[in-house]
Amino acid sequence: MIYEKIAWQEDDAIVTITLNDPKSHNALSTQLTEELVHAFETANELSHIAAIIITGAGKSFCAGGDLAEFQSFLEMDVPTLYEDGLQSTRLFQLRDVMKKPIIGAINGAALGGGTGIAALCHIAIGSEHAKLGLTELKLGLVPYVILPLVRRAVGERQMMELMLSARVLSAEEALRYGLLHEVVPAEELQQRALDWAKKLASYSPLAVKMALTAFEKTAQMDVGDAMTYLATMRLVSFKSADLKEGAQAFLQKRQPSWTGK
Repeated sequence: MIYEKIAWQEDDAIVTITLNDPKSHNALSTQLTEELVHAFETANELSHIAAIIITGAGKSFCAGGDLAEFQSFLEMDVPTLYEDGLQSTRLFQLRDVMKKPIIGAINGAALGGGTGIAALCHIAIGSEHAKLGLTELKLGLVPYVILPLVRRAVGERQMMELMLSARVLSAEEALRYGLLHEVVPAEELQQRALDWAKKLASYSPLAVKMALTAFEKTAQMDVGDAMTYLATMRLVSFKSADLKEGAQAFLQKRQPSWTGK
């Protein structure tokens, strides 16, 4: 795919995906969403990529749904509108299948679907200029697609309040709500995201993949089922070459050489 609405930049084992439609404040148009899904899926499958950074070009991170497209949605027949909804859902379902960690560098406004992308990220870092919120009710909409991810990030009570108030949070408020993990000065944002990506890229890719899988798969399990599932995953870890290498490297006081096996 040739990207027009996003940018892809690789630096060794790290890829930075930039939402690159600043005129629309990086709104989630059909084209941008399709390109972003393709980029995430590509990064997920490339063996040399160990971590993903996502950020936005211009002053905004992502303004959410593309209001310029909404008028055309009103004219669609039901089957076409349903298929379009599935495409939007596909982006936020990627969280369940990602084998590589996603680090969000939230550089500005991240509203509606932009807040959904922040919740999609495994680590979300905001600049002091970041603003997040579920503003859909102001437009007569409901945050259907992103509701599960944001609720997982902030909890039941805070999700209800954010959805019904439709208010915009400052970066510090978003930090307190759990939508962001850190807030840093704007000039430090990209370096902080890169620091996180390098840290995660230094770990065993197998261990990172299994950590992400364990987290997602057990999210909806009761404790007993989760413990049984994790005990099985533990067997895989203890039979892996990476665990053997990690233990030997620790004892020998050297850096491990991971194979991902």
